[in-house]
Amino acid sequence: MWSLEQVALHNKPSDCWVIIKNHVYVALHSLTPVLYTLTQSQDVTDFLQEHPGGSKIILKYAGRDATSAYEPIHPPDALEKNLPSSKHLGSLSASAAQSVANDQQNRKKTKDELRVEQALLQRPPLVRILSLADMEVVARNVLSHKAEAYYSSAADDCISKCLTYLLASQITFREMRPLNNNFRLQGVNTCVCLRALLSQNLVTREVNISRGATSTGIIQMVSSNASNSYAEIIQAAPTSQPLFFQLYKNTNDAVAEKRIREVEQLGYKAIFLTVDAVVPGNREKDIKSPWVVEDLERGTPKVHVEGEGEGGGDTILGTAGGLIVKDDRDMTWEKTIPWLRRTTKLPIAIKGIQCVEDAVLAVEAGVDGRQLEYSLPPMEVLYRLRKQRPDVFDKVEVYIDGGVKRGTDVLKALCLGATAVGLGRPFLYAQSAYGEAGVVKIVQILEREIVTGMRGLGAACVKDLKPEMACQVPLSRLIADPFQQVERVDWEPLPRAKL
Repeated sequence: MWSLEQVALHNKPSDCWVIIKNHVYVALHSLTPVLYTLTQSQDVTDFLQEHPGGSKIILKYAGRDATSAYEPIHPPDALEKNLPSSKHLGSLSASAAQSVANDQQNRKKTKDELRVEQALLQRPPLVRILSLADMEVVARNVLSHKAEAYYSSAADDCISKCLTYLLASQITFREMRPLNNNFRLQGVNTCVCLRALLSQNLVTREVNISRGATSTGIIQMVSSNASNSYAEIIQAAPTSQPLFFQLYKNTNDAVAEKRIREVEQLGYKAIFLTVDAVVPGNREKDIKSPWVVEDLERGTPKVHVEGEGEGGGDTILGTAGGLIVKDDRDMTWEKTIPWLRRTTKLPIAIKGIQCVEDAVLAVEAGVDGRQLEYSLPPMEVLYRLRKQRPDVFDKVEVYIDGGVKRGTDVLKALCLGATAVGLGRPFLYAQSAYGEAGVVKIVQILEREIVTGMRGLGAACVKDLKPEMACQVPLSRLIADPFQQVERVDWEPLPRAKL
């Protein structure tokens, strides 16, 4: 048992202890005789230097309670899985634990927390949310500044993010053949799935999103970096509800294999290997968010001090970048896919395909599916794949992720051959704004838009959506005159696979 005074002595970069949920952990130490006995020298690796989020955040709480910073972005079993038992020094004494609880209860709320509380009280009724865009507006008001910056940020100047939606508008429907209202539409829910969501606990827990997905019959993909444990998430869903697992492969094969074995035993149905996020993106809004919050609390911006910052320091990654610093940067078709095949018997999909050539390589590598996103907008890659290699769609399942704002975007992807369409941010925003009810609302909105679009296309079920229903209008023509009439010669039917 440790007192707060004892823990407070270890508050330096060379000797750092922290308190998390009334337990004391050593993050960095010089092996003094007492501490050497405590750790039994089982592990001499200093976690402070290995922490994915960098050392500064740990040093900020050196010698004191770090629970408030730890819990929002870590699953409950993170310490048990990732920190050697030698780093756990014991528990706080009863009096120390009570003192920590009292401090937390009496803690003055930050200006950002007070703003969020007020915004939550001013949310419009859920019935007034008619689109995904409406939900995003509400959510970005009620999110903490850090969470909003993380969820909404993208690389550099966000040009690729903007183009994703702009270029998706190039894909249009060729013909409209409205259905009689007596037609029964089928197979709608299964064409939408929740893609992997990282660190959802910046707002809430994944289990609430799992419950919303379960009640609406859609598939959820769970990230390696989820803020709930994999067990908690799957326990929130009935056995009939399929869950996929998004693998961010650790550079250590043993660590990655242990993670795969866990989700296999828990009952996850497929592995989606992420190949496009091995290098942290430059998400500047995410990186700047702590400084914005600091200035908000201070009331005035921090000003430059001569000589400040000249010595360098931690690599600036932000929340998103810190999550993937331990990921494998040396994955190859020849090495990684065979390793994954040997490791698991679950279906394998490659997440992050960015060109037709890699899609073909994925098929040749014997994977079961591919997920398209980033760089070239996903809808554009899907269109090129349909046009250049339609045979691929008969060999593997294709999932598209990103650029979806409306149910009509889902229909475009399905017409082009996608098995399902993944959405991430819309569900994060929905959960942030209205909880589980918001998740259900998003599915209902998408279902309404999909059904309306299917009736307009003359499709009674998802299988009726064909490649010839979609075409591409050049972006230059849309920019020149978005309302111009498109001549029949522009409507080139896309090829189907050769059976």
